[in-house]
Amino acid sequence: MSPPPPPLGRGRKRAAQAFDEALDDAELATARAALAQGRWQATRALLVETGDDWDCRGHRVTVLAREQYCAPWAREWLLAEPDSADAAVLLALARVRRALRGKEKAPRAREACHKAADLAPADPTPWLGVLMLERALGDDQDVVRAFEQVRARYADHHHAHHLMVARLAERHPDADPLHEVYDFANWAAEQAPADSPLAILPVIAHTERYRVLAAAGHESADPAASGHWTGRRARVVMKAAFDWWLEWEHDDHPRRLIDLNFLAHAKVCEGRGAEAAALFLRIGEHATAAPWSYHDRDPHSAFRAARDSALGTM
Repeated sequence: MSPPPPPLGRGRKRAAQAFDEALDDAELATARAALAQGRWQATRALLVETGDDWDCRGHRVTVLAREQYCAPWAREWLLAEPDSADAAVLLALARVRRALRGKEKAPRAREACHKAADLAPADPTPWLGVLMLERALGDDQDVVRAFEQVRARYADHHHAHHLMVARLAERHPDADPLHEVYDFANWAAEQAPADSPLAILPVIAHTERYRVLAAAGHESADPAASGHWTGRRARVVMKAAFDWWLEWEHDDHPRRLIDLNFLAHAKVCEGRGAEAAALFLRIGEHATAAPWSYHDRDPHSAFRAARDSALGTM
């Protein structure tokens, strides 16, 4: 049975106020709107066009999978094309999303990911789905195994590294300046190609540690008032990341705006308003909920206040 049409009224208003995870990918936003109406052919064309750009494929499939009625439409697509790896991976990540919301059994979502992986052995995206599931529900060994499966297919997978950093940062929530997440982030940044956005990963690690430490009461709930951003490690990490961004020539990475939001947040907390302003100009309206929601803040208000303050320094 086909799902009902999307809700009107309050549901539409809430959607307009939400952060758009499609970021600046207009083709993705168009395909998502069509999928919401059951026109999965636009998604089919988009994923064919995406090909084996694994970061882009992972980004597009995860965003599409968040569409409320993605799972039934993906099942309909799979009925029409039983051997479609694209339909299978979309259904798998939709089931992962449902499992993370408590609306589906995790083993069923995991099985769907494995079926999608069988249809496309070279594609890291089904294993990204497994990693998303294990990052929230699995033990450390499950997380590492899923991450290794992603890296075996694409060593520099952006989303997978972010998930690993977030998970590692949550281990041992005490104030430890030598925490393992820093070693992991530095290792990943060093082994990645010179033009890889994984160069920003140490900033992500530092920010995720702030999230954990603030939740545990070891840091101020106001990141700008926290000493987390003024120590030597923080200064070195922020300078290296910002200098790298100034030289980066690949402004088409599908998840670059996530990195820019983290870097802008860090520069605001560091008190470097002029550098933050340059980043806000590049971000435009493409804010992301993380890290502006850290710790327990309204991300819309936090982003607007930080942007207005930084741009006021120009």
